[in-house]
Amino acid sequence: MVFNNGPLLQGYNVLTEEFGIHKEMMMDIGVYLFSEREEKVFLDDIKETAFLLLGGHIEISWDDEKREANRKSLFDEKPTCLHVPKGVLVKIRAFEESEVLIQKTTNKKSFPSVYYLPSDLKEVILGDGVYQDTARRVIRDIFNIENAQDSNMVLGEIISLPGRWSSYPPHSHRQPEVYYYRFDKPQGFGCCIIGDDAFVVKDRSFSTIPGGLCHPQNTAPGYAMYYTWMIRHFDLDPWNERIFDEDHKWLLGQNPDIWQPK
Repeated sequence: MVFNNGPLLQGYNVLTEEFGIHKEMMMDIGVYLFSEREEKVFLDDIKETAFLLLGGHIEISWDDEKREANRKSLFDEKPTCLHVPKGVLVKIRAFEESEVLIQKTTNKKSFPSVYYLPSDLKEVILGDGVYQDTARRVIRDIFNIENAQDSNMVLGEIISLPGRWSSYPPHSHRQPEVYYYRFDKPQGFGCCIIGDDAFVVKDRSFSTIPGGLCHPQNTAPGYAMYYTWMIRHFDLDPWNERIFDEDHKWLLGQNPDIWQPK
């Protein structure tokens, strides 16, 4: 399902809850809108937490560390993200109005806190030169089973170019996933397909994607679409593969035969 939200309210804006609304996603996800000079302390004794700066200028403190982070554009700048295990106190102070996406889930394991800088993260272009460039998009992995083996979560970003497709060819996976969307212009829009159902997505929409359903995305011409993608690992069954739809596997072949006007 896709849910189209209005403007953010000051404070914490709930998207999903591990034991409440949209509990089938198995994660607490929300966006905290900080006012200028606001300070907030976060501490959870049972859940790991990721703090992803969406926009603004903040100071973030944890353990014996303190860093500043600044982000003006989701589209032109790679992310900054703090990922901490349970029991770590995090303090955020905003120098200006700022938005921070917060992703949490229960995790009995402990692991070292990691502060991901833009310089630490790769930006990969997929779909370049295939399908007549109709699925060209930018992928930014933040953490997954490869670099956060004790985490129960996956976090990344995608920039879907205007008029293009992403999460393509259509694929599924067993684990639930949540997308949180932004557009380069507030009137931007796109389409999210979940299984056999299609939904319009707008700025600040989010989608809840049950395991087992294909979920390709597409963006209207003229508008670039950003989305954060968040997956919850299952116990003993972490996310590590995409299961491509049988009907569309032919697209994975070398030089697939795609019709073009003569």
